[in-house]
Amino acid sequence: MTRTDQALNRIRPDVRAMHAYAVQSAEGLLKMDAMENPFRLPPELQQALGERLGALALNRYPGGRSDELKAALGNYADMPAGCAMVLGNGSDELISLVTQACAQPWDSGAPRPVVLAPVPGFVMYALSAQLLGLDFVGVPLTENFELDLPAMLAAIARHRPALTHIAYPNNPTATLWSEAAVQAVVDAVAAVGGIALIDEAYQPFASRSWIDRMRAVPERSAHVLLMRTLSKFGLAGVRLGYLMGPAALVAEVDKLRPPYNVSVLNCEAALFALEHAEVFAGQAAELRAQRTLLVAALRAMPGVVRVWDSEANMVLVRVQDAVRTFAGMRERKVLIKNVSTMHPLLAQCLRLTVGSADENARMLAALQASL
Repeated sequence: MTRTDQALNRIRPDVRAMHAYAVQSAEGLLKMDAMENPFRLPPELQQALGERLGALALNRYPGGRSDELKAALGNYADMPAGCAMVLGNGSDELISLVTQACAQPWDSGAPRPVVLAPVPGFVMYALSAQLLGLDFVGVPLTENFELDLPAMLAAIARHRPALTHIAYPNNPTATLWSEAAVQAVVDAVAAVGGIALIDEAYQPFASRSWIDRMRAVPERSAHVLLMRTLSKFGLAGVRLGYLMGPAALVAEVDKLRPPYNVSVLNCEAALFALEHAEVFAGQAAELRAQRTLLVAALRAMPGVVRVWDSEANMVLVRVQDAVRTFAGMRERKVLIKNVSTMHPLLAQCLRLTVGSADENARMLAALQASL
């Protein structure tokens, strides 16, 4: 046995059996697979941002600007009274930190805590649970991708999860579940002493936000953490997520945050974007308008079996042969996401990003030719 083999034996077997998260190569393709904002900054803002980033002291560790960013984000989101905020390197890091906070020491002998979420949903919920030694329980949605409220309530009562994820709207289905159903889940989580994590990654494109409920009935949200990201705001490359919730809960999560997890470049770019929030708000409005047109065009297209309503910057469609259609679109230089193998409910489903008018036209032409 080589030294490398001996060292590999020290790696957890479940980790060795995993596959790394794969990002599809988009070189030479129209990239419509990752719900990115298609609009770049106007040239004058590009220049202004470049000058600000160029003036930063890159030889120093991040300092007080992170606190200024939290204050700016709190003002932008109208963070409820009594709440605090922690920043993350995207939402992924924040999901991991909250999960880690709920984990038991490996050798404690205590039962493994449970993480619960509706499925299909964001893959990082289950992955973070697995990597940190928690059991994951997925509760299937209905065939129409609505919350199966009786099943959710029964699963919460049975498993008493330490952490329950609610994506609002959901990925990859783009559905925004009813406020009453989500409130019932949030209340059920409270009844078993758990934490509810509301993931609002797609908030710029949704018709409502859970933060309004947190502000209106704070006593029913004392166990709720609300997570957002600037990725869908228009800064996917900056990797900046933020988590809001009761100060006592956020303080515990913050203990696990690596020091200097948000670079001075990320921080300054985010502050700059918030100073020009109206530019990004205009882009989001344009994408919502394009989403309406895209959904209508998809529903009129022969060969598309079903199109679901969307409250995000993506649209889920069902076709007769997802593998063949995906391959055909790739041959025509358009990259989308084939989600058909993620969960049985997603059979023959494809996820399409909402882009600019030109991008959507090119995507629709490639889809029609590939069905």
